[in-house]
Amino acid sequence: MDSTVDASRKEKAQAWFQDLQTTIIAALDRLEAEAPVDLFGGAPGVFERTPWTRAPETGADGRPVETGGGVMGMLRGRLFEKAGVHFSKVDGLLSEDFAAQVKGAGPDRKFWASGVSLIIHPRSPKVPAVHMNTRMLSTTETWFGGGADLTPVLNYQREQSFPDAIDFHAAMQAVCNRYDPAWGQRYKEWCDEYFFLKHRNEMRGIGGIFFDHHQSGDWEKDFAFVQDVGRAFVEVYEALVRRRMHEPWTPADREEQLIRRGRYVEFNLLYDRGTLFGLKTGGNIDSILSSMPPEVKWP
Repeated sequence: MDSTVDASRKEKAQAWFQDLQTTIIAALDRLEAEAPVDLFGGAPGVFERTPWTRAPETGADGRPVETGGGVMGMLRGRLFEKAGVHFSKVDGLLSEDFAAQVKGAGPDRKFWASGVSLIIHPRSPKVPAVHMNTRMLSTTETWFGGGADLTPVLNYQREQSFPDAIDFHAAMQAVCNRYDPAWGQRYKEWCDEYFFLKHRNEMRGIGGIFFDHHQSGDWEKDFAFVQDVGRAFVEVYEALVRRRMHEPWTPADREEQLIRRGRYVEFNLLYDRGTLFGLKTGGNIDSILSSMPPEVKWP
């Protein structure tokens, strides 16, 4: 691929991920402000944005070379006990040991990556936790990855027949259907397999879609698909939060929520590839580990 074209695509993707972070933060700030005072009390929280810079690397001339960074967005509020919505754009060299695990890594070990990643831990056990990320990554090849998965914390909400599960899956399937109906089933199955706690023989949540190394041969089509995943996520999650945030909960519900959050910790520390990629490529530690819930219990 011509390097000028490649650079243009990277700029387009980076600009979209920055815009997506802004859109998601605005949506969550709206919901935080709308939360009923009788259940959540107090003043609404507001996102704090913290820019960060990746440590520079040494160039061929021996001088330091900037290698990107990002913006960490964090909310600790009344409706959203902890929410992180992060943008990053990083580039440089993969470590020798990690390069062997990255698709298309060449002898020079150069890479470029940009994306948005979020995790939302609501205070109410009736409002489902959620994770979403979309990204573009380039080595000697270029591809997209990401997905979105819903994690209700109360057992009765974790059935595939529960309305929230039906609506969430329908939103993700509708995006896939616009591009290739086969993607929906493939990426749903991949999500179910990936977000699975092998040591407990159970799913982390109710699934969604998950995809990696997505390169159909039509970059514009793939980029449009990734954009639509982000738009669909914002729309469906806003609707689910508004549906559930007026429902009261009990101390027993809260206890169940805190124990279920423990499963989240276990998955992210044992299996999550995004956590590993961030740590192996010099990402921002606070952003990477912001997925950890603010309060959690193990029985």
